[in-house]
Amino acid sequence: MLTAVLLGFVLGIRHAADPDHVAAVAALVARHRRPGIAAWIGAAWGAGHSLTILAIGAVLVALRIAVPESLSIAAELLVATILIALGIANLRSLRSGAHTHYAATHRLGATTGRAFGIGIAHGLGGTAAVALLALAAMPTPRAAIVYLAVFGTGTVGGMVALSFGLGIPLSMASDTPHLARWVLGGSGALSICAGIYLALATGAFPLSL
Repeated sequence: MLTAVLLGFVLGIRHAADPDHVAAVAALVARHRRPGIAAWIGAAWGAGHSLTILAIGAVLVALRIAVPESLSIAAELLVATILIALGIANLRSLRSGAHTHYAATHRLGATTGRAFGIGIAHGLGGTAAVALLALAAMPTPRAAIVYLAVFGTGTVGGMVALSFGLGIPLSMASDTPHLARWVLGGSGALSICAGIYLALATGAFPLSL
């Protein structure tokens, strides 16, 4: 059981690096220029994501019920919509030149609150799969809930490390306005592309991948 729990922690760290997670946090972090703020953004995103998985996943595990496919698709489409919206916001900021003063005029609390909410949405999209994994890995529902908590802790730690790592080159790029613009625009384009791909991958549209 201990091995399975430790595996859950490692998988939680790995889960933080899923492409849609990276795209969302990169879009948020790109609008700031300090690794410390980037780490707080990652922590807030991870906390929202993990709390959702623990709360909803615990109910699914305890009752041994499955999420209807239609609800899973709706959650994934919500995440896709958020990714596209984040990307558009970054591109609009780039066009207006607002990125030059964004970090100075937005409080850390508002930024982390936004990241927390986006993390919750991402958690809704991945809870069903993680809950099934917990049930398969652990012998009892109580142990599965512990697994979910450890998985979430790993996700928070992984996202803090990832966002801090993203913040370092962004901080260096801030000394070169032209490069900073490319970073902001690139993160926006990446977020939009990830959102479109995720939406198509749900199978909700005729051109699904």
